[in-house]
Amino acid sequence: MAIKIVCINKENGRHDDPYEAISFLGWVEDGTGSKGKLSRLQLVDWIERGGEAYVLGGLSQRVKVVVRVSRHGNKYVKTVANGVETDNLLSLSECPL
Repeated sequence: MAIKIVCINKENGRHDDPYEAISFLGWVEDGTGSKGKLSRLQLVDWIERGGEAYVLGGLSQRVKVVVRVSRHGNKYVKTVANGVETDNLLSLSECPL
């Protein structure tokens, strides 16, 4: 089953890349409605092992969450829609603590 990313938390401090500042992501599982929160690295690992994650973009379309590697070698997640990288993930609201 796929999970929909519904919110994010960012670390404090200065970051070269705003995607690397994401520390946690809240999710809801399709079909079951199960909810949870993963660290950025937990989500990276889950996607790399074949998991599917997405964000709802404009017109309620699914926008795939993919893993990328920064110039410093840090893995992070971002969204890609129709082959064009977008900031749908960064526009999500903060997750409750």
